[in-house]
Amino acid sequence: MAAQNAQVAAGGLDVVVNLRQTALFADLPEADLQRLAQGCRIEHYDRGNILFHKGDPCHGFHLVLAGQVKLAFVSAAGNQKVVEIIRPGQSFGEAVMFMQKPYVLMAQALTECRLLFIAKDTIFQEMRNAPDFCQRLIAGLALRLHGLIKDLEIYSLCSGRERIVCYLLGEMSDAEGNTPDGRVEICLATHKGTIASRLNLTQEHFSRVLHELADDGLIEVDGRRIIVPDTASLHASLGGGRG
Repeated sequence: MAAQNAQVAAGGLDVVVNLRQTALFADLPEADLQRLAQGCRIEHYDRGNILFHKGDPCHGFHLVLAGQVKLAFVSAAGNQKVVEIIRPGQSFGEAVMFMQKPYVLMAQALTECRLLFIAKDTIFQEMRNAPDFCQRLIAGLALRLHGLIKDLEIYSLCSGRERIVCYLLGEMSDAEGNTPDGRVEICLATHKGTIASRLNLTQEHFSRVLHELADDGLIEVDGRRIIVPDTASLHASLGGGRG
């Protein structure tokens, strides 16, 4: 594994608490959580740390407790295509774990991160013990697949402007400072180039569209701060304007 700052939590109590706070494990009985915790560890990564590279063996999967993780393909020339940005409460690595194959992409901490790693052998044993747990894992994988299909639809049918507007509207669910007149402030959690890659756009295209939206009075841009003066107007802009 590449240079990183991973630490194993002392004792199992912290692991059980974190398992209980995640949707995948929240309803498991205490005894099951205690058993599952034996195959888990809490890991800490600094911003920029690589969790794994393409081709590294997969020994389990991760749940993000805090921070954000980037999943990306990397070309031989070092160029990256961001596939997904994983946020708190989301998991990654399950599909590769079930296939028992090496990782097919790389993962990097976009911010300081706290993750829960669940070992493959522990998951397989729990699946044998609890059919309901299998259903939850399948549902999680199905939701991920649905998201990827939705991404493909957006990339194929929507203009660059529409992709960015949809992204901003999606970010509003996590934004603070909502006011009755619909004014929202969004703080982009990572570099614009990373977000552009996630939206299958160049950074130049992404920046140009932000400027166009600002010229149209739909947003105000101050570094990573995006202010939407009126959310209804931004919604109404979908389907119109430039590419």
